[in-house]
Amino acid sequence: MFESIFSGGNVAAVSFFIVLIAALACGVAYAFLSCRNSGSSTSFFVATALLPMTVAAVIALINGNLGVGVAIAGAFGLVRFRSAPGTAREIAAVFIAMAAGLAFGMGYIAYGAIFLLGSGGLLFAFGKFAKKAEGLRDREKIIKITIPESLDYTEVFDDIFAEYASSAKLEKVKSANMGSMFRLSYRVTLKTAGNEKPMLDAIRTRNGNLEIQCSRADIAENEL
Repeated sequence: MFESIFSGGNVAAVSFFIVLIAALACGVAYAFLSCRNSGSSTSFFVATALLPMTVAAVIALINGNLGVGVAIAGAFGLVRFRSAPGTAREIAAVFIAMAAGLAFGMGYIAYGAIFLLGSGGLLFAFGKFAKKAEGLRDREKIIKITIPESLDYTEVFDDIFAEYASSAKLEKVKSANMGSMFRLSYRVTLKTAGNEKPMLDAIRTRNGNLEIQCSRADIAENEL
Protein backbone atom coordinates (compact mmCIF):
# COMPACT_ATOMS: atom_id res chain seq x y z
CA MET A 1 0.00 0.00 0.00
CA PHE A 2 2.84 2.37 0.81
CA GLU A 3 4.92 1.60 -2.30
CA SER A 4 3.00 4.20 -4.35
CA ILE A 5 3.40 7.14 -1.96
CA PHE A 6 5.93 8.83 -4.24
CA SER A 7 5.41 6.84 -7.43
CA GLY A 8 1.65 6.72 -7.91
CA GLY A 9 1.43 9.72 -10.24
CA ASN A 10 3.22 11.18 -13.21
CA VAL A 11 5.43 13.51 -11.11
CA ALA A 12 9.03 12.48 -10.45
CA ALA A 13 9.75 12.82 -6.75
CA VAL A 14 13.25 14.25 -7.18
CA SER A 15 12.16 16.85 -9.74
CA PHE A 16 9.13 17.77 -7.61
CA PHE A 17 11.19 18.50 -4.50
CA ILE A 18 13.83 20.38 -6.49
CA VAL A 19 11.10 22.64 -7.86
CA LEU A 20 9.64 23.18 -4.37
CA ILE A 21 13.01 23.99 -2.80
CA ALA A 22 13.94 26.40 -5.61
CA ALA A 23 10.52 28.10 -5.43
CA LEU A 24 10.74 28.44 -1.64
CA ALA A 25 14.28 29.85 -1.69
CA CYS A 26 13.45 32.38 -4.39
CA GLY A 27 10.14 33.19 -2.67
CA VAL A 28 11.88 34.05 0.61
CA ALA A 29 14.40 36.27 -1.19
CA TYR A 30 11.56 37.91 -3.11
CA ALA A 31 9.60 38.54 0.11
CA PHE A 32 12.62 40.28 1.66
CA LEU A 33 13.06 42.50 -1.39
CA SER A 34 9.39 43.35 -1.92
CA CYS A 35 8.60 44.04 1.75
CA ARG A 36 11.84 45.88 2.59
CA ASN A 37 10.67 49.47 2.09
CA SER A 38 6.92 48.99 1.88
CA GLY A 39 5.98 48.67 5.57
CA SER A 40 3.99 45.50 4.83
CA SER A 41 2.77 43.26 7.63
CA THR A 42 4.39 39.99 8.72
CA SER A 43 1.48 37.99 7.34
CA PHE A 44 1.98 39.53 3.89
CA PHE A 45 5.70 38.68 4.07
CA VAL A 46 4.89 35.04 4.87
CA ALA A 47 2.26 34.89 2.13
CA THR A 48 4.57 36.22 -0.60
CA ALA A 49 7.35 33.88 0.55
CA LEU A 50 5.15 30.76 0.38
CA LEU A 51 2.97 31.65 -2.60
CA PRO A 52 5.48 30.70 -5.38
CA MET A 53 6.07 27.27 -3.79
CA THR A 54 2.32 26.71 -3.31
CA VAL A 55 1.43 27.58 -6.90
CA ALA A 56 4.35 25.53 -8.21
CA ALA A 57 3.16 22.50 -6.22
CA VAL A 58 -0.38 22.83 -7.58
CA ILE A 59 0.80 23.16 -11.19
CA ALA A 60 3.25 20.24 -10.83
CA LEU A 61 0.60 17.97 -9.32
CA ILE A 62 -1.97 18.77 -12.00
CA ASN A 63 0.58 17.89 -14.70
CA GLY A 64 -1.89 18.16 -17.56
CA ASN A 65 -4.61 16.12 -15.85
CA LEU A 66 -7.91 17.90 -16.55
CA GLY A 67 -9.85 16.02 -13.87
CA VAL A 68 -7.32 16.86 -11.17
CA GLY A 69 -7.31 20.50 -12.31
CA VAL A 70 -11.09 20.75 -11.97
CA ALA A 71 -10.99 19.10 -8.54
CA ILE A 72 -8.29 21.47 -7.27
CA ALA A 73 -10.17 24.47 -8.66
CA GLY A 74 -13.26 23.34 -6.74
CA ALA A 75 -11.24 22.89 -3.57
CA PHE A 76 -9.78 26.38 -3.82
CA GLY A 77 -13.27 27.72 -4.48
CA LEU A 78 -14.26 26.61 -0.97
CA VAL A 79 -11.67 28.92 0.59
CA ARG A 80 -13.15 32.24 1.71
CA PHE A 81 -10.73 35.12 2.02
CA ARG A 82 -11.75 37.68 4.62
CA SER A 83 -8.66 39.88 4.65
CA ALA A 84 -8.85 43.63 4.05
CA PRO A 85 -8.19 44.78 0.47
CA GLY A 86 -4.54 45.54 -0.09
CA THR A 87 -2.80 48.39 -1.84
CA ALA A 88 -2.00 48.37 -5.55
CA ARG A 89 1.61 47.52 -4.72
CA GLU A 90 0.61 44.49 -2.65
CA ILE A 91 -1.74 43.25 -5.38
CA ALA A 92 1.09 43.52 -7.91
CA ALA A 93 3.43 41.63 -5.56
CA VAL A 94 0.91 38.79 -5.23
CA PHE A 95 0.44 38.52 -9.01
CA ILE A 96 4.23 38.45 -9.51
CA ALA A 97 4.57 35.62 -6.97
CA MET A 98 1.78 33.65 -8.66
CA ALA A 99 3.30 34.11 -12.12
CA ALA A 100 6.68 32.91 -10.86
CA GLY A 101 4.99 29.92 -9.20
CA LEU A 102 3.48 28.97 -12.56
CA ALA A 103 6.94 29.08 -14.14
CA PHE A 104 8.43 26.91 -11.37
CA GLY A 105 5.59 24.41 -11.56
CA MET A 106 6.00 23.99 -15.32
CA GLY A 107 9.71 23.24 -14.83
CA TYR A 108 11.18 26.59 -15.92
CA ILE A 109 13.19 27.05 -12.75
CA ALA A 110 15.75 29.47 -14.22
CA TYR A 111 13.08 31.65 -15.82
CA GLY A 112 11.01 31.65 -12.63
CA ALA A 113 14.02 32.61 -10.49
CA ILE A 114 15.13 35.39 -12.85
CA PHE A 115 11.61 36.80 -13.10
CA LEU A 116 10.91 36.59 -9.36
CA LEU A 117 14.22 38.03 -8.15
CA GLY A 118 14.27 40.67 -10.88
CA SER A 119 10.75 41.78 -9.97
CA GLY A 120 11.71 41.84 -6.29
CA GLY A 121 14.67 44.07 -7.11
CA LEU A 122 12.40 46.44 -9.02
CA LEU A 123 9.94 46.58 -6.12
CA PHE A 124 12.86 47.30 -3.76
CA ALA A 125 14.07 50.16 -5.99
CA PHE A 126 10.56 51.56 -6.35
CA GLY A 127 10.21 51.40 -2.57
CA LYS A 128 13.30 53.61 -2.27
CA PHE A 129 11.77 56.18 -4.58
CA ALA A 130 8.48 55.92 -2.69
CA LYS A 131 10.29 56.84 0.54
CA LYS A 132 11.56 60.03 -1.08
CA ALA A 133 8.10 60.79 -2.39
CA GLU A 134 6.74 60.21 1.11
CA GLY A 135 9.12 62.87 2.42
CA LEU A 136 7.74 65.31 -0.14
CA ARG A 137 4.19 64.37 0.82
CA ASP A 138 4.99 65.14 4.47
CA ARG A 139 5.57 68.74 3.41
CA GLU A 140 2.18 68.99 1.71
CA LYS A 141 -0.48 70.41 4.03
CA ILE A 142 -4.11 71.41 3.84
CA ILE A 143 -4.59 74.64 5.81
CA LYS A 144 -8.09 75.91 6.61
CA ILE A 145 -8.25 79.49 7.84
CA THR A 146 -11.20 81.46 9.20
CA ILE A 147 -11.07 85.20 8.51
CA PRO A 148 -13.51 88.09 9.10
CA GLU A 149 -15.40 89.44 6.11
CA SER A 150 -13.45 92.69 6.28
CA LEU A 151 -10.26 90.98 5.06
CA ASP A 152 -9.67 90.59 1.32
CA TYR A 153 -8.78 86.90 1.12
CA THR A 154 -7.27 87.06 -2.39
CA GLU A 155 -3.80 88.22 -1.29
CA VAL A 156 -4.00 88.54 2.48
CA PHE A 157 -1.61 85.63 3.24
CA ASP A 158 0.60 85.73 0.14
CA ASP A 159 3.63 87.21 1.91
CA ILE A 160 3.43 84.60 4.71
CA PHE A 161 3.20 81.70 2.28
CA ALA A 162 6.07 83.12 0.23
CA GLU A 163 8.26 83.05 3.35
CA TYR A 164 7.43 79.56 4.62
CA ALA A 165 6.12 77.61 1.61
CA SER A 166 7.42 76.77 -1.84
CA SER A 167 3.88 76.76 -3.23
CA ALA A 168 0.43 77.71 -1.97
CA LYS A 169 -2.88 77.44 -3.78
CA LEU A 170 -6.29 78.65 -2.63
CA GLU A 171 -8.65 75.77 -3.39
CA LYS A 172 -11.92 76.64 -1.69
CA VAL A 173 -13.71 79.62 -0.13
CA LYS A 174 -16.80 79.19 2.04
CA SER A 175 -18.85 81.77 3.92
CA ALA A 176 -19.74 81.14 7.58
CA ASN A 177 -21.69 82.72 10.46
CA MET A 178 -24.36 84.29 8.26
CA GLY A 179 -21.74 85.73 5.92
CA SER A 180 -19.74 87.48 8.66
CA MET A 181 -16.72 85.21 8.13
CA PHE A 182 -14.96 83.30 5.36
CA ARG A 183 -13.30 79.90 5.61
CA LEU A 184 -10.37 79.47 3.22
CA SER A 185 -8.80 76.17 2.24
CA TYR A 186 -5.20 76.21 0.95
CA ARG A 187 -2.99 73.41 -0.37
CA VAL A 188 0.51 74.32 0.77
CA THR A 189 3.92 72.73 0.19
CA LEU A 190 6.30 73.75 2.97
CA LYS A 191 9.90 74.61 2.24
CA THR A 192 11.04 72.54 5.23
CA ALA A 193 9.13 69.73 6.91
CA GLY A 194 8.05 70.62 10.43
CA ASN A 195 8.15 74.41 10.12
CA GLU A 196 4.38 74.91 10.10
CA LYS A 197 4.34 76.30 13.67
CA PRO A 198 5.89 79.73 12.88
CA MET A 199 3.76 79.95 9.73
CA LEU A 200 0.57 79.27 11.70
CA ASP A 201 1.60 81.87 14.29
CA ALA A 202 2.01 84.45 11.55
CA ILE A 203 -1.38 83.54 10.07
CA ARG A 204 -2.98 83.68 13.51
CA THR A 205 -1.85 87.27 14.04
CA ARG A 206 -3.18 88.18 10.60
CA ASN A 207 -6.66 86.65 10.94
CA GLY A 208 -7.39 87.96 14.41
CA ASN A 209 -6.68 84.70 16.24
CA LEU A 210 -9.64 82.95 14.64
CA GLU A 211 -9.75 79.22 13.96
CA ILE A 212 -6.94 77.64 11.90
CA GLN A 213 -6.70 73.96 10.95
CA CYS A 214 -3.59 72.30 9.50
CA SER A 215 -3.75 68.71 8.25
CA ARG A 216 -1.75 66.39 6.02
CA ALA A 217 -2.75 66.10 2.36
CA ASP A 218 -3.17 62.32 2.34
CA ILE A 219 -4.02 59.96 -0.50
CA ALA A 220 -6.23 56.99 0.35
CA GLU A 221 -4.15 53.79 0.75
CA ASN A 222 -6.62 51.55 -1.07
CA GLU A 223 -6.75 53.66 -4.24
CA LEU A 224 -5.34 51.99 -7.36
